[in-house]
Parts: sequence; C-alpha cells; structure tokens
Amino acid sequence: MNSEQLKQEVIAYSKEIGIDKIGFTSASMFEELKQRLINQQELGYQSGFEEPDIEKRVTPIKLLPKASSIISIALAYPSKLKDAPKSTKEDRRGIFCRASWGQDYHMVLRDRLAKLEAFLKEKLPDVEVKSMVDTGELSDRAVAERAGIGWSGKNCAIITPEFGSYVYLGEMITNVPFPPDQPMEDQCGTCRKCLDVCPTGALVQPGQLDSSKCIAFLTQTKGFLADEYRTKIGNRIYGCDTCQTVCPVNKGKDFHFHEEMEPDPELAKPKLKPLLTMSNREFKETFGHMSGSWRGKKPLQRNAILALAHFKDTTALKDLLKLAKEDPRPVIRGTAAWAIGKIGDQTMKDELKALLLNEKDEQVIEEMNKGLRLLGEEVEPEVGKSTS
Repeated sequence: MNSEQLKQEVIAYSKEIGIDKIGFTSASMFEELKQRLINQQELGYQSGFEEPDIEKRVTPIKLLPKASSIISIALAYPSKLKDAPKSTKEDRRGIFCRASWGQDYHMVLRDRLAKLEAFLKEKLPDVEVKSMVDTGELSDRAVAERAGIGWSGKNCAIITPEFGSYVYLGEMITNVPFPPDQPMEDQCGTCRKCLDVCPTGALVQPGQLDSSKCIAFLTQTKGFLADEYRTKIGNRIYGCDTCQTVCPVNKGKDFHFHEEMEPDPELAKPKLKPLLTMSNREFKETFGHMSGSWRGKKPLQRNAILALAHFKDTTALKDLLKLAKEDPRPVIRGTAAWAIGKIGDQTMKDELKALLLNEKDEQVIEEMNKGLRLLGEEVEPEVGKSTS
C-alpha cells in the first residue's frame, strides 16, 4: 500500500470515529515558530504552562526519532447552551468558557487518537507513533496551521472555515511518510475585532498574546489576582471566550456532534454561592470531569468571590464574611475581605475591623485594609501590623 492510499483510508476512518477534520504535514522543524517562541520568552509573554524546552516544541524528531509526518485532528465543540439557566439577584451565576463544557477534551481527543493509532498499527504493524493533546511538547496550533486545518487568527486561535475557532486540536507524529496537505491562507483580512475588545489588552498585536494578561490564564492562577484585573474577570469562573465570540467567522457556528461534549447547563453556568463552600470531594464529584477543574477548586472559588463582587451581591455578604473569618487559605480570606468592601455595604465596616484585629497574614491584612478603603474608611498604614 502506498502512502497516498493509506492517507485516504486514514481520512475515511477518521470520519467513522467522529473526527471532524484531519490534516497531514511533514515532521520537519517548525523554524518560524521557534523564533516566535524565543521572542515570547524574551518578552515574558509565556504562561508558564508550556513545555519549557523550545527545541522539543519545534523539533518533532526529538520526540520520535524516525518522525516523517504529523497527523492533525480537530473536533468541533458546542458554542451555545440549550436552556441556559438565568442568573438572578438571589442566585448569581458564573460561567465556564466553552472549551470546558462537557467532558474534559483531553480525554475525548486522546480517545480518537488512540483509535487512529490502533488503525495504523493494524495496517502497518511496525508503525511508530506519538500522540499528544494540549499538554504535549508540540504546539497544537502550529501543527494544525501547517496541516491545513485552518489559519492562525489574530486572536491566536486556529480558525476553520467550517467550524470557526470552536475546535479542539490534537496531533500524532508518525514515521509514515504521508503526503502533506497545503496550509490555508489567512482570511482575517483587515478585521481586528478580537484585538479591540480584549478586556485586558492581552492581544498585543495580531497573533501575539501576552499570556500574563490573558483572562483565560488569570482565571487559572492560584494566588491573589492583581487589583487591575479583578474587575475585568466579570463572572468568569474559568477561561474567557471574548476574542472568539466577537469573531465574524464564528457567527452562527454551533455544533453538537459529540455526546461527550454536551454541556450540563447547571455546571457550565454554576450558581456562585454554593461554589464557595464546596468540599474537595463535592468539587471533584461535580466538576471533576470538566477540563476547567484541572487546577483544583481554589482558583475557581477565588474567581467566584470576584464574580460576586462584580455583581455587588449583598445576599452573599454572610458567606463572604464567614470565608474572611474562617477559611484557612489566605487567598480566599483576603479576596473575600476585598469583595466585601467592593460590594459596598456600609454595615460591614465594623465586621472587617474586627477581623483585622485577629488576622496574622500580611497579605490578608492588606486585603482587609483595601476592603475598608472601598467602604470609605480611612486606614492608617500600621493598622493590623501589630498582629503579625
């Protein structure tokens, strides 16, 4: 069997197992990507979640010594919630980004790639393969772009003509010399909507992202969120879709091809107050199957507190006060104290002052003082310091 014939059989099989788009490219080095990654590193624009070794990210033969080709796959995911629950004054809700709806996409794509691997091994028992999704060394987007899956948009997402940017990506390196597909021409044109509406200005220029400012990244951090970003989070619990939802190519794109990706509306838009007091077990049982749970509950609880402050939800003050007083985690105590001030209920001044007298953690003391200032209280620099 020649490689072109095998390629056509792989394409046909990919459709049978629920792969929405497939492309092929060579396993040659990603030269252009290498320079971009070096620039990102020098500018401090990386998130820290990436593979740190740039050579591994751009050199497929370092990952599979006999690498000849890379197969890129894409699966379309839903962009609209059916019967989405409404946020009310009594029960405010947060939102998970679309890429975290349904079952963790890493598992879904790994399943499809495993089936592709088995198919190839049945055809060629001596075939060599290495598959990866998101957390692997290669850049999913760079592979997809070169394999003709879509073009790299100004929002740094791969945009496909069929499904917009609402696609999960994965790839398989192999020693089979598949004929490569042609990359797609950029179709963003003069449009710059994604750059203009980015809440934090994280899209520095077309195709360049400062990850440290990106809300999708910020929602995954574990420490105190910098003051300048707290009001930018809105009610986002995990991730950010703004640069996708404004993209004209994504207009009307909503695909429900895969049962595993179907969202539970109550989880995609969860009530905020119950999130605050969830045990680890409850969190795992409720959200553990979603990709947005990978960092654990603390960042999401912190974000839920910020969302309640965003809504100025006075019904949450009792819960926030309890967190500020009793939670053993400084980030949660401090963020709750700040949120109490942000909500702006003047009756909370004395409560915050009382908490301040017993607080030992310097950062939490600082947050409590911020909360008091937001309530119009004059706070001396040394307030609370004697308790540290």
